[in-house]
Amino acid sequence: MSIGALDAAAAYGRALGTGSTGAASVTRPVAGAASATAGGGFGSMIENMVGDAAQGMRQAEQASALHVAGQGDLIDVVTAIGAAETALDTVVAVRDRVVSAYGEIMRMQI
Repeated sequence: MSIGALDAAAAYGRALGTGSTGAASVTRPVAGAASATAGGGFGSMIENMVGDAAQGMRQAEQASALHVAGQGDLIDVVTAIGAAETALDTVVAVRDRVVSAYGEIMRMQI
């Protein structure tokens, strides 16, 4: 599975909470990206993304357990799993771009 530049930019916009999932959000600059990077840093953004993804997975697991026990609604389970999948896809897209950028930096001649 290959992540394109538009997918990575959209994932980064979603991670900052300023972009939408459409291609229109990719073509304009992300508002607040400089302030988010200057304030918290890239490391804290990644930490928040991973924490949010883990929390989404926990919520999906809890919703599934409630449904299996007969106390939950199937729509809640599907919604929680969808949110967890979206969060995980965002983390994976950002990770892939970081690994790609690292590989490009390592190939540069000094």
